[in-house]
Amino acid sequence: MKINAALILCAGFGKRLNPITLEKPKPLLEINNVTVFEKNINLIKGLGINRIIINTFYLKDHFSNFIKSNNFNVDIQIVEDGESILDTGGGILNMIKNTSEDDFMVFNPDTIWSKDYHKEILKMEEFYFLKKLENILLLVNKKLSFDKNFKGDFSLSNNLITKKNSTDFIYTGCQILNKKILMNQIKRKFSILNIWNKLIDEKKLYGYESKKKFYHLTDLKTFNKLKDL
Repeated sequence: MKINAALILCAGFGKRLNPITLEKPKPLLEINNVTVFEKNINLIKGLGINRIIINTFYLKDHFSNFIKSNNFNVDIQIVEDGESILDTGGGILNMIKNTSEDDFMVFNPDTIWSKDYHKEILKMEEFYFLKKLENILLLVNKKLSFDKNFKGDFSLSNNLITKKNSTDFIYTGCQILNKKILMNQIKRKFSILNIWNKLIDEKKLYGYESKKKFYHLTDLKTFNKLKDL
């Protein structure tokens, strides 16, 4: 089995990167003359996924213009959050509710994605289907983070995520989920963290460990450092 559709969360305000995100959305910032959004698209294509859905809200026209001006040779659908931003969980639900797919790969574009992640993500996908899971998060030990301000959010043992003992792991911004996890949500606006916390309580939140150096557009200071790499 295989994932056929990927979601990219592009609706956020990027306030921690002001003032440069006052006129340009965070996913369209450039590292080494390539937008982090394009890096994410290239990763997804390298995984053999040919359908991408993105959600937009803040500076939404920038995304449609960018996609139109580039030939990515992949099906990219834009779904708007609407009159108000829907947060991460609401944004995902809004993107998937009218699709026929059951399983989705979801990305945060503020991670600096590269082809180095291919093998790990494909192994995570294989594990997901082999174990017949409904969710799995790609995590990394905080020691591998370029930004040393990350404190860590999770513990990971035998692919099960908890918040017990030492919380040394960070969410990389890549997950696989089955739509049934979200379909009973009544609220339109909610954070995916609410779903994760519920699954942790039920001992049903799973993780896969990345061994790659983790680069993330945390704030303006980190962005300026990344530009110099």
